[in-house]
Amino acid sequence: MTRTKFETEGRAMRFTIRRDAHPSTTPAAAVSGPPLPGDGPEGSERATFAAGCFWGVEAGFREVDGVTRTAVGYTGGHAPSPTYEQVCAHRTGHAEAVEVFFDPAAVSYGDLLDLFWSIHNPTTRNRQGLDIGDQYRSAIYFHTPEQEAAARASLEQRQAGTRRAIVTEITPASAFHRAEEYHQRYFEKSGRAACAVTVG
Repeated sequence: MTRTKFETEGRAMRFTIRRDAHPSTTPAAAVSGPPLPGDGPEGSERATFAAGCFWGVEAGFREVDGVTRTAVGYTGGHAPSPTYEQVCAHRTGHAEAVEVFFDPAAVSYGDLLDLFWSIHNPTTRNRQGLDIGDQYRSAIYFHTPEQEAAARASLEQRQAGTRRAIVTEITPASAFHRAEEYHQRYFEKSGRAACAVTVG
């Protein structure tokens, strides 16, 4: 087991990466997948977040009790079938994002928002650490009016505790395009634990 640490406002958040997947050797261009169909596991709700490189963001959400499924992908752009190369070249307008299905009886949307704030720096526009570009923007993509209200209230509460302006976008969810398979659960496949952000 590998322990991964995210640094946030002087506190360390740790979680264990499960090792039940094997590295993929399929080229990225050959495995671009469609958006995930349907509404996820029965009884689950959907949340979508962008908080920098999607590898570490997915790893964080996968360790939450009550999260039933995750996927990394691209959302918030204009191209119909974006690839990783296109997104990184800033040709599609998409953000790297994580789609999270969760059991609301086990974990609340508010709990997911708390994790979202804790694993990235929401005060740096289009940047997380050394990762720079609009694909790394901070964003909450809401699926219901209730999620929008919770997100805006959570942002206001977070802003009250920091001197820097939070630049997180809060916007309606749009099509989510599942990323190439080798990006899915990347830390589990590769054994890497490389995302660390310090929020000042």
